[in-house]
Amino acid sequence: MPRAIVPNSMRDLVKDWRMSPGLVSGDHVFLTGFNGCPVDGPPPADPMAQMRIAFDTIAEVLAEDNLDWGHIVDMTSFHVGLGDHLEIFKAIRAEYVREPYPAWTAIEVAGFATPGVVVELKVVARRSKV
Repeated sequence: MPRAIVPNSMRDLVKDWRMSPGLVSGDHVFLTGFNGCPVDGPPPADPMAQMRIAFDTIAEVLAEDNLDWGHIVDMTSFHVGLGDHLEIFKAIRAEYVREPYPAWTAIEVAGFATPGVVVELKVVARRSKV
């Protein structure tokens, strides 16, 4: 049976959006897509700040289940203006991921539900490190 991972700071997200920040299914953890918005406010205008928020939010969900970025096996990143900030994104991403690097797909999108958001990350982790 799947088990939800819900950090205390995200309890309202569960109620409002009816989703689990993370869901353990077997040996894998599927995380909801997290964007550049802090849990308690609007996205900053700076794309770099948004990217760090998205990565740090994922780290928070992983830590709730005693996991970290070394457990990530797959990442999909969605971008508004991918070409404008791909190199910045790659540099920030490199601060978080480690070998063996997770599979990664980057996709250009027209927009997100929250105006001003430029990035969203969707990841899958394996409960035992690769």
